[in-house]
Amino acid sequence: MKLKKKYDVIIIGGGTAGSACAYICGKNNLKTLLIEKESYLGGSITSSLVIPAMKTAKNAINTEFFNDLYDNLYKINGSITYIDGNNGWFNPELVKITLDKMMKDSHVDVLFETNIQNVKENLSSCNVTIYDDNSLVNSDNLLESIETKYVVDATGDAKICQLLNFEFLKNDNSTQPVNLRFIMAGINTKKFTHWIMDLDKDRNVTTSTELDNGIYMSTAYTWDTNRNWALAPYFKEAVAKGVLLEEDTNYFQLFSVAGTTDSIAFNAPRLLNSKLSRSEIYIKGRESIFRLSQFCKKYLPGFENAYISSIANKIGVRISNRVKCKYIYTKDDLLSGKKFDNPAVISNYPIDIHSKDKNKSVLKQVYKEYQLPIEALMVKDNFYVAGRCLSAEFEAQAALRIIPSCCSMGEAVAKDIAGKIKHQNC
Repeated sequence: MKLKKKYDVIIIGGGTAGSACAYICGKNNLKTLLIEKESYLGGSITSSLVIPAMKTAKNAINTEFFNDLYDNLYKINGSITYIDGNNGWFNPELVKITLDKMMKDSHVDVLFETNIQNVKENLSSCNVTIYDDNSLVNSDNLLESIETKYVVDATGDAKICQLLNFEFLKNDNSTQPVNLRFIMAGINTKKFTHWIMDLDKDRNVTTSTELDNGIYMSTAYTWDTNRNWALAPYFKEAVAKGVLLEEDTNYFQLFSVAGTTDSIAFNAPRLLNSKLSRSEIYIKGRESIFRLSQFCKKYLPGFENAYISSIANKIGVRISNRVKCKYIYTKDDLLSGKKFDNPAVISNYPIDIHSKDKNKSVLKQVYKEYQLPIEALMVKDNFYVAGRCLSAEFEAQAALRIIPSCCSMGEAVAKDIAGKIKHQNC
């Protein structure tokens, strides 16, 4: 790809927030470059298999990207709307294909397997120096410096803000465990769905529906003792017989995969030891995945011939570095439903904090919609963040880290930049 020497905006990180930002920038006729270190877009949906996206507020704003993603996926049998009205049930592999198409349609330049070497700020612009990971084997892919008016850090951990030594919010040692998701295929989903629906009468936990000639379902179990889980006897027996370790049972959540007839995605295992290195986390995670797959084959009707078809390439991260922006969004702002002049997000998703300890996880319902201001995404007038690295207190971030909200953040940033450029050109 032949790059332009100047762009209106460069977005670094092609996850949900970065893709949303790039797509809307492109649709607003901005010269847009999206840089992604992996070989595909989608971030948490694709790299980490975080499906489905959680349902958000009825009056959500900045949803054009999310709705267009759903519509494009639906045309290729890659999305459904579940019985609760949640249209975030996606097929992660088809998301990769669809996001490529959406960026092409909106005339966004995309660079894969590319990293940032340096960012230098001038009074009215930035110079971003990039390098291609393939440069070691291809001498044509040398360092290249590109000028831009605006930069958006959508890297999740705010890697570019770290590079520029921007100020971060203090970490009070609050954390949430990561997980490593996987998918199993070869499942008789009709047999399993009928069995689990008969076993578990709690429709706040276990649900199913028929859509587009397929059966879709969801169920869950955790090791918390403050709820009567229908699957509890099976997990207890599996631990007693050595099929599972007790730590494997801490969190177990299943969802059907849009457009498939024999696949189920697992929001598990949740990995509890925060002192492990990344390498150790992946090894421990895959060991746990294998044990969980054997548990399913032994104890869950319909899984007799099932097999692991996919393991996430990246762990799912719930909390990360949070940049200090022009506004720090607080828990009180969220719970009070404080209104802002220029909201980026409207949501009512609960404060969702996972714990490594039994009966310590928090799911605090929010009974009114809340707003996140664009200023919580604006580090400087020409530098933004989008996604889970937003400027927010720990508990507020725990409610805003979900995929639809991250998409809204990216879209809001794009619209704010487009408005500024339009004003400058007047």
